[in-house]
Amino acid sequence: MVQTVEPGARADERFDPHAIEQKWLQRWAESGLYTTDFNAQAPKYYNLMEFPYPSAEGLHVGHAYTYSGADTNGRFKRMQGKNVFQPMGFDAFGIHSENYALKVGINPMILTRQTVARYRDEQMSRLGCMWDWSHAVDTSHPNYYRWTQWLFLQMYKAGLAVRKKAPVNWCPKDLTVLANEQVINGRCERCDTEVVQREMTQWFFKITEYADRLLSGLDGLDWPEMSKTLQRNWIGRSEGAELIFAVERSGEPIPVFTTRPDTVFGATYVVLAPEHPLVERITTPEQAAVVQQYQTATTLKKEIERLALDKEKTGAFTGAYAVNPATNERVPIWIADYVLLTYGTGAIMAVPGHDERDHEFARRFGLRIDEVVESAEGVEQQAYTGAGPLKNSAQFNGMASDDGKRAITAWLEEQGRARATVTYRLRDWLISRQRYWGPPIPILYCDACGEVPVPEEQLPVLLPEVENFRPTGTGKSPLATVEDFYRTECPECGGPATRETDVADTFLDSSWYYLRYPSTAFDDRPFDPQTTQQWLPVDSYMGGKEHIVMHHLYSRFVTKALHDLGHLSFKEPFQRLRLHGMVTKDGAKMSKSRGNVVNPDEYMNKYGTDAFRAYLLFMGPYEDDNEFNVNAVQGVARFLGRVYGLVDSRTEYGHGQGVEMQTLHRTIERVSRGLEDLRYHTAIAALMELSNWIGSVRQEMTAEQLQTSLEHLTLLLAPIAPYTAEELWSRLGREYSVHTQTWPSFDPTALVESTVTLVVQVNSKLRERLELPSGVSQEAATERAMQSERVTAALAGKTIRKTVWVPDKLLNLVAG
Repeated sequence: MVQTVEPGARADERFDPHAIEQKWLQRWAESGLYTTDFNAQAPKYYNLMEFPYPSAEGLHVGHAYTYSGADTNGRFKRMQGKNVFQPMGFDAFGIHSENYALKVGINPMILTRQTVARYRDEQMSRLGCMWDWSHAVDTSHPNYYRWTQWLFLQMYKAGLAVRKKAPVNWCPKDLTVLANEQVINGRCERCDTEVVQREMTQWFFKITEYADRLLSGLDGLDWPEMSKTLQRNWIGRSEGAELIFAVERSGEPIPVFTTRPDTVFGATYVVLAPEHPLVERITTPEQAAVVQQYQTATTLKKEIERLALDKEKTGAFTGAYAVNPATNERVPIWIADYVLLTYGTGAIMAVPGHDERDHEFARRFGLRIDEVVESAEGVEQQAYTGAGPLKNSAQFNGMASDDGKRAITAWLEEQGRARATVTYRLRDWLISRQRYWGPPIPILYCDACGEVPVPEEQLPVLLPEVENFRPTGTGKSPLATVEDFYRTECPECGGPATRETDVADTFLDSSWYYLRYPSTAFDDRPFDPQTTQQWLPVDSYMGGKEHIVMHHLYSRFVTKALHDLGHLSFKEPFQRLRLHGMVTKDGAKMSKSRGNVVNPDEYMNKYGTDAFRAYLLFMGPYEDDNEFNVNAVQGVARFLGRVYGLVDSRTEYGHGQGVEMQTLHRTIERVSRGLEDLRYHTAIAALMELSNWIGSVRQEMTAEQLQTSLEHLTLLLAPIAPYTAEELWSRLGREYSVHTQTWPSFDPTALVESTVTLVVQVNSKLRERLELPSGVSQEAATERAMQSERVTAALAGKTIRKTVWVPDKLLNLVAG
């Protein structure tokens, strides 16, 4: 919505945000304003934000929310004297980009170049972020994925990259395997298709070897506690014991893991996963048909179904028995689908008296239920899962169950029937993908030499441009049909060899991109040691919550592995992490099916970029989920127009005797604190109050006071609304650029005046509490109240009939 100049128009009506954007975008580019001087003496500040997939849909509101908040943080730090490095790039490989290419029938190698250019030149540059594009990365470019392949080889040489056969998650729509982290409630995170299980030979990174270090490393990080908790839960460290139940007659061991060794005297049966290799050997002839039928039925079930707590328990008796190591009693061996081969040892000791699943199973099949931890209600009708004194547990009777865990484990260890151990929920990181659009895995297969890594000097293994890139669904990549690609020569013996035709998961690309950004000038190394020492680790990383147990966890693992291999001096990539909430609309998550998607272009076209990005930060606390209010965007646009009007009309005012300037100093303190704590909404509210104050007292101000107030208002606005602030700074007669100025300081003595908590009611119902300066006027208090979404929502469709005003205490808006 471009503003035009009408005869006699007010100054703020001359505000044309689009003309201002075009003017300053060009000036910033010409002057290289955001190109980082790596040799500057100021303290470094590496300000990282998640890079986008260059998809068909273009920039969405989630991107704009991330980038607006992170850019405001970077600009603030720059004005505070930091040498800020704020790079950007594109996570261009992967299913997201490839699926769009399949949809439109254009090779992703061609289409990705087009979408990257559109993202960068048409949308991302418009956001006004101070990205240093001279250090941009594109993960699908050979000069990047050469080093992704190098990273794979370092893992391979260290024994951390292994090829093995394992049950994997298969997406029937995307026709590829998925890592456990990419399966959400049994569905593919990309296309929401139900995932099925397949057994395939795949490449894995042994992230499980770092489980304890990934846990302990969280303690020293400045991360939201929620992020740390999610990673701890995903890693899932469980202390317990591995007990040995022996198969009756053969004596073959059945190791079981349990976190409750104190209940072993109550283990009345053993359950194996239907896929357990022992099942075939121990099943009696009489039970063979039943067991085989049950095994077949299990293969048709998804893991999420098998683990569901509310499903009816099913199983089959093998006909075999095991010996309880504590009681020496024979207990039946069953198979049941709620036990998974990939978790623990693939076998459990069933204690129906003290485990809800086991209790339900025992009731279903008439198995014995023993009470070995004393409970008030007994265990016949319901399992007791709490602590208490042990009973029916031989010499351990009366001992507290927590003490019994250690004592019983030690007793069984002496007999060679147990050992204290730890298990993890975390599984090795599956990186193979049976798709086309990804970095080829740099491994060769030779009949004489076996598995052979591609020599580093032969990198990159180039992804060939092919005509048919559609996934095959056979478990093999489309590259398996390209003879010119996969037929090659063994570098060790010179004989014929074939290349690995799977490509690597896109999360491998994004696990190390923060290391590449500072070193893009170096073609002969993935990251320059001196530059990396100077700029890493990242000082601040901002993004969304959805990557906590994927990208964030993988990056931490890769960093630790590279440190162990002598490539990095630090062990954690992101010392400070901040996550924003979700932007909702109409009370729900945005989606095309709901018709509630916010298109950033629409609002930037209508109100200007600064109004849109400032509104996103004004919605509410940055880390919370916030509701997008279409009408409120216009309110923020009006605020920017008013500020423009204050500057443009300043020569008409400033002819008074002078005023007290405490309000200005208090605002500098409030905005500084708000930006430091990422409480952007409070900083913007303070700026609105300052602009109102300047407007109300500018007639009484001296010319110097008015100029000082407007300059400080512009400086405080600069991190939030960069185009508008640049224009205002120029109109105030100051030298280019506002974004290289020093952040204003305040007089601490001016903060002494107290504030009050003003209660705001609508029709006598509490709607808001506002922190305002004591002595605030009714007009200023009402204007501030009308900036609250809760107040405006309560007034929707109503007219204010009366205002009840109790100074410094109450504002009641009576409406009907």
